[in-house]
Amino acid sequence: MNKTDCIIRLETPADYRENEEMIREAFWNVYRPGCLEHYVMHVFRTADAVVKELNFVMERNGRLIGQNVFVRAAIRADDGREIPVLAMGPICIRQELKRQGYGEYLLNETLDKAAALGYGAVCLEGNYEFYRHGGFVHARDLGLRYEGVEEADFFLCRELIPGYLRGVTGVYSAPACYLVDEGEAEAFDRDFQPREKLRLPGQLV
Repeated sequence: MNKTDCIIRLETPADYRENEEMIREAFWNVYRPGCLEHYVMHVFRTADAVVKELNFVMERNGRLIGQNVFVRAAIRADDGREIPVLAMGPICIRQELKRQGYGEYLLNETLDKAAALGYGAVCLEGNYEFYRHGGFVHARDLGLRYEGVEEADFFLCRELIPGYLRGVTGVYSAPACYLVDEGEAEAFDRDFQPREKLRLPGQLV
């Protein structure tokens, strides 16, 4: 990839449909038959928890090729405190540009922007083998637990302020805006080009 070809900027209303189509293409049949992520992004635009200053798209030659977004979340610490953190995602790169460095570049640049705004840590659900390159570790190694899940290998975290979570143990749960109604998501998806939903090995649902 050539970084000078890419612009990372805030999403605008003019991007909405193209962004949703890109997200749908990236996640279709990955974690479940079909996907919910494009509807999640649609819901995010009216969700108070979403950090508007951290809702990014990446553009190349006038076309969207990636996106990332951050949401306010919290750790319920075992000592009674509530520790503010960010949740991250959905994050995606266009299918034809994957494994070319664009995803890692988008990840690192947007994390830097979150750090510049003073946020202390980011949590996400994802593949450790990819996100470790962005400085993420298994959240359990920082003393954090995912609500309701015993062995949450998918639960990752990165401190943006070194030592921000030092001495913290506690529970994280996904912000409510991620928990969309599947029936509403199905109705929203009918406005897109029909695609076949497939049950594939490795899906989570």
